[in-house]
Amino acid sequence: MRHAVAIVLTALGVAGVMTTAVAAPPSDKGDKVVTGGDLAFMNDAGPGGVAEVELGRLAVERGASAEIKQFAQQMIEDHSKAGEKLKKLAQQKKVTLPPEILPQAKQMKEKLAKLSGSEFDQAYVKAMVEMHVKDVTAFEAVAKTATDADVKAFATETLPTLKHHLEMIRDLAKTMNVSVK
Repeated sequence: MRHAVAIVLTALGVAGVMTTAVAAPPSDKGDKVVTGGDLAFMNDAGPGGVAEVELGRLAVERGASAEIKQFAQQMIEDHSKAGEKLKKLAQQKKVTLPPEILPQAKQMKEKLAKLSGSEFDQAYVKAMVEMHVKDVTAFEAVAKTATDADVKAFATETLPTLKHHLEMIRDLAKTMNVSVK
């Protein structure tokens, strides 16, 4: 009898090891409806990322300094990647993200489109600091408090990139003597 129990426990232990070896990151695989703060986050993050890509393209066109253009190109690449991940998550969760950038970002884009050269660079730096401070704050909150495991994972994975962007743009502001918060 002891031998039979030992065999069963050994088999369970081996099965447990095999299960943990191939375990995937936390996921509710779309069987849970995203609601409340998690849904609001997705509905802000989607258009927010698109806005940063659009502003980045504008900065590549209208910016004066090579540093601004380089930063803008990084925004285009990183926020496009994050946007694709969010779109996949939204499809999985059956969430329809807003198709357009939010009104505040649209106003910022229109304001920046009227500027060029160093005047553009300074306004773009201020806008990027402001946007990334808000992004980092929102992503930190969701990374800590989201109820949906996949939304929480997206925020947690994206947060280091956003923090790096904020550090980069603050350094650029110092270099350019642009006063930011």
